[in-house]
Amino acid sequence: MANYTLVEKDSFTVLGFGVEMKSDYTDQAGINKEKADFWHAVNQDGRLDKLKTVAKNDYIFVVNEAVNNKMMHYVGVMAEESLPEATRLIEFPKGEYIVVKGEAHTDEELGNKLTGIAFGEVLMEVTNVSYVGGPNAVVLMGQQGGLVYGEMWIPVVRK
Repeated sequence: MANYTLVEKDSFTVLGFGVEMKSDYTDQAGINKEKADFWHAVNQDGRLDKLKTVAKNDYIFVVNEAVNNKMMHYVGVMAEESLPEATRLIEFPKGEYIVVKGEAHTDEELGNKLTGIAFGEVLMEVTNVSYVGGPNAVVLMGQQGGLVYGEMWIPVVRK
């Protein structure tokens, strides 16, 4: 059984830059490549650094959300203020969240690992809660001992 916790969270908002995923939702390799390309772009062109200037903590959010029947992917931060060029304010609801913790050698590896565990194991095993959509996020929290660590946050409701 996968290791996870259920945590009550207040609502929060993430300011982010996003891109629409064009791969079919069943094409995991295509989706992972699109996400990796986007992550590389926001690191190279300064958008991530710009977000960090308005962040209220050191966490970087890698968010997936369905918007208007489109699969969207964002990189964002919890922010006190907005940026005119930001793509979206992503609202996360107050309530229970499945939280899966982990660590890996790179941000991308951590995101793929946590997403795989959360959606491939935890959500298949839990019986008292359900994910009913809404944004979910890999939260990059820092580095320690040469590894990146963080958590996957998925909002859930009681069955």
